[in-house]
Amino acid sequence: MTEILQFVFIVAIPLVVAGGALVTLFLAGALLDALEHPKDLSARVEAAFRRPPRPPRAPSDEHYYKPYWQAR
Repeated sequence: MTEILQFVFIVAIPLVVAGGALVTLFLAGALLDALEHPKDLSARVEAAFRRPPRPPRAPSDEHYYKPYWQAR
């Protein structure tokens, strides 16, 4: 039992604290960026819910362009 507690205090807790510090720094940077550029933030939110563009369609047989291997 003491070995598990020693492991937790020596390894696990510092990793959790360091991870929490990194997440806090990331969130602070994101908050400052949002406060500095509010129009960019609204554009990002709108872009997240925008439909993706339609996939391209192949040209029909009557199209003016034909690849050189089909033009003969």
